[in-house]
Amino acid sequence: MGNRLSKIVTRTGDAGTTGLGDGSRVAKDCLRIEAMGEVDELNSSLGVLLAEELPETIRQALLGVQHDLFDLGGELCIPGSNLISEAHIVRLEDLVEQFNKALSPLKEFILPGGTRAAAVAHLARTICRRAERRVVHLANNESVSDFARKYLNRLSDLLFVLGRALNVAGGRGDVLWIHGRNRAEA
Repeated sequence: MGNRLSKIVTRTGDAGTTGLGDGSRVAKDCLRIEAMGEVDELNSSLGVLLAEELPETIRQALLGVQHDLFDLGGELCIPGSNLISEAHIVRLEDLVEQFNKALSPLKEFILPGGTRAAAVAHLARTICRRAERRVVHLANNESVSDFARKYLNRLSDLLFVLGRALNVAGGRGDVLWIHGRNRAEA
């Protein structure tokens, strides 16, 4: 890597364009940059979650996901590249199964909340869903690997399960949604 990132202010984006990994320049509001930005925001939200007190198994899972998301951003930055593979999808599915098996079955919808860590996991889940929508939109217009879309879909499942697991780890249960709770009060 050397001095690759030593110059931060380049002024090359002042006209509203940015460079992709293949050397091409695109508008900063194009679909590809939108998708990359959403994946970056998702990764940053995981950084906020990692600043919380977490069980080590969850911490390690999230650190692995952060590396994957950097790879996904790289894949999106270089049109035609494939850095996310089926192995990434399988790993997420295994994590979902691992963390979900310790949880009680859901019989009701839950609200995003409980402990602070669980709430941040649910926030990351919604950012993940937005990133997935942006990648799907991009894929409807340009070439994007199926694995990129699948990865984000599985990751949102994992973040949902981790939100529940973090409530258990914090000594709290799920926050259940009560249908029509405030209708009688309105």
